[in-house]
Amino acid sequence: MFHRTVLRSTAVMAIVAASYFAPNDANAVQVTAFQQAVAENVSRDDQIAAFYRERGFAPIWTGGTDADFERRTALLDALSTAAHHGLPAERYNTQALLTQMASVGTGYDRGALEVSLTELYLSFARDLQTGVIDTPKRVVGEIVREIPRRDASYYLDGLMSDTPRAFLSSLAPQSHEYARLMKSKMRLEHTIAHGGWGPTVPSRKLEPGNTGAGVIALRDRLIAMGYLDRTVTARYNTAITEAVRSFQEMHGLTADGVAGAGTIAELNKTPQERLKSVIVAMERERWINRPDGLGDRHILVNLTDFKARIFDHGKLTFETRSVIGHQDIDRQTPEFSDEMDHMVINPSWYVPRSIIVNEYLPKLRANPGAVGHLEITDSRGRVVSRNRSFAGYTNRTFPFAMRQKPGPRNALGTVKFMFPNKYNIYLHDTPAKSLFSREVRTFSHGCVRLNDPHDFAHALLAMQTDDPEGFFRSRLRSGQETRVNLDQHVPVHLIYRTAFTTAKGQVQYRRDIYNRDARIWNALSAAGVEIGGIQS
Repeated sequence: MFHRTVLRSTAVMAIVAASYFAPNDANAVQVTAFQQAVAENVSRDDQIAAFYRERGFAPIWTGGTDADFERRTALLDALSTAAHHGLPAERYNTQALLTQMASVGTGYDRGALEVSLTELYLSFARDLQTGVIDTPKRVVGEIVREIPRRDASYYLDGLMSDTPRAFLSSLAPQSHEYARLMKSKMRLEHTIAHGGWGPTVPSRKLEPGNTGAGVIALRDRLIAMGYLDRTVTARYNTAITEAVRSFQEMHGLTADGVAGAGTIAELNKTPQERLKSVIVAMERERWINRPDGLGDRHILVNLTDFKARIFDHGKLTFETRSVIGHQDIDRQTPEFSDEMDHMVINPSWYVPRSIIVNEYLPKLRANPGAVGHLEITDSRGRVVSRNRSFAGYTNRTFPFAMRQKPGPRNALGTVKFMFPNKYNIYLHDTPAKSLFSREVRTFSHGCVRLNDPHDFAHALLAMQTDDPEGFFRSRLRSGQETRVNLDQHVPVHLIYRTAFTTAKGQVQYRRDIYNRDARIWNALSAAGVEIGGIQS
C-alpha cells in the first residue's frame, strides 16, 4: 500500500512539474533573463558554471523538451526513495521544490529554479553514492580512509549521457551487501511498526534445565526474533538451547547455548538500536563505493567481527580469526584501504617509536639489561652496548631504535603481510595463540594478528606458484628473513561494521567495541536521518 502511494505521489509531482515548464511565447522572449539568472546563481560552484557555459546556459531541467521532463520526473522519483536508503529525506524537500516551481513567473525565476534543481540533484547524488558525512575523520579520528568522492562534472555528464533513471539507479552502491542491508532495514522497520520483539528478558543468567518466568520471556523473545519455532514450553529445553546458540553465532558471542549476562544484554537490544546499526552500515558501504569496486580479489578485515577474509570474485575463499588494536585510543586499529604487495617470512620486528619510548625506555632507565630480547641499534644500524646508562634519556631525546630478530618468540611470529601505509599497520602472525579463543580480541598495538597466518600465506601464494605450501615451508625452514613479492597486489580493506549480512541475506550484529558507530549515528541524526519518522 505504501509503495503504491509513493508512486501516485511522485506521478502527481511529475504532472505538476511538467505544467510549469510547457513552452510558450512568453518564455521564448525571456531567454536572456533565464541565462542571466543561471549565470549569476552558478557562480557559487566553478564546475557547475563550466557545465552551463559549455551548454550556452541552456536548461537541463526547466526547458520544455521531453528530455527535460524525463530528467525532472526521474529526479523526483529518486528523491522519494531517500528514506529507503537511510538518507536525510528533509534535505531534499520535494514539497519546497514544488512550491518554488509554482512560484515561477519570469525567465529569471526559471533560471534560478534551474540552478536550484541542479544543486539539489548534486547534493542527493553525492549523499547516495559516497555518503552523507563528507569527512568521517571529523566524526571519528581513526577513520582515515579516502572517501571516493566524484566531482560535479561526473554527475552532470553522466546524467546527460545516459537515461536519467538508469544513471540515478547506478549511484547507490551496487554491492550485494548494500542490497541486503536495505532489505534488513525494511524488515526492521516492519518489526518496529508492529510493536518490536516484545518484553525484554529480565534474568541475569539462564541455562538448560531452568524453568519459570525468565525462561518464558527468553522463549518469547527468541520466537519474535525468528530464532525459535512457536512453542508453549516453560523449560529451557534442547530447542531453546539451540536457538540461543544460533543467536550467539549471529552476534559474535561464545556459542555455548547458555544465556549469560552478555547474551541477554544482546537479546534485549531493541529493533530501533539494531536499525541504527544497519543505517550506519549502509553509510559505511557508501564510503567504500569505489569506481573500480573492492577488487576481484581482496582482503576484508571487519574489526568488530575479529575476522580477516579473502574474497575472490565476490565469493569467500578464506577466513581466519584476528586480534585487533586495544580500546585505548592510541592503540585502536584505524579504518582505511590499501594494497598488499609483499609478505616477509621470518620477519624482524622493528619496534615502533611509540612503543620504544612509552613502554621500553622506562624499563631501560631502571635497568639497562631489561628487554634483553631486543637489540638496541643506532642510526647506522650498529648494536648499542647495554654496558651504559640510559637514565638520562627522555622520550624526545632517546636516539636509538630497537629490533627483535626472527625467531619463535618474535612478536610478529613467522610471517607478516605488508601493505605499506603511513599508519604502520599490517597483518601478521603472533606467538600469543591463546588470545584467539577470546570472545573480544582487542589486544594489539593496532596491527591485525592472524590465527592461521600460514594458511593465509598459502592462499595468497596460490595465485603465483603451483606449490604454495612447499614454497612457503622452504623459506620458513631457512630461518632467514625473506621478502616475497606478490605478483598480483591485493587490495586490503580495514572496515568496521556492527551490522553486516551473510550471502543468504541474514543480518549479523557485533558490539560497537570502539564506540565508533554511536558517534556516526549521532552525526547522521544531526544531518536529518530519521528512524520510523521520529528523529532520534
